[in-house]
Amino acid sequence: MQNDRRMIVPAGMEQVLEKVGYAPAVQVGNTIYVSGQIGRDADMQLVEGREAQMVQAFENLKAVLATAGATMDDIVDLTTWHTDLRDMPLYMQVRDRYFGDFRPTWTAIGAHMLCGIPGYIIEIKAVAVLRAGASA
Repeated sequence: MQNDRRMIVPAGMEQVLEKVGYAPAVQVGNTIYVSGQIGRDADMQLVEGREAQMVQAFENLKAVLATAGATMDDIVDLTTWHTDLRDMPLYMQVRDRYFGDFRPTWTAIGAHMLCGIPGYIIEIKAVAVLRAGASA
């Protein structure tokens, strides 16, 4: 049985695949598995500031989903890693800007360090399911 799977690599994220060696997302059927997104820009540089990193991670997530023909409303499962769980109130304020009435499942995990690189404070991984009629 052959899987209908494809790598999702948005413009500006080619370096992730080429230099770091993983796909920003993989689509299998109507399900999109998004790799952890962090607060780095298209030049793979850390964005400064706690809120700014959170916003950038969500913007990166949106870009990956858009390349697959999906939106934030298609996310059914969200996992976040935080280097400081005291950031949760700020994180929830930022997260709420990106979601409407439908809320995906969510797991938050505390971590000592992300990507093995000091300075990153959040990583966001998601699973999205395209709804009937959506095109990829």
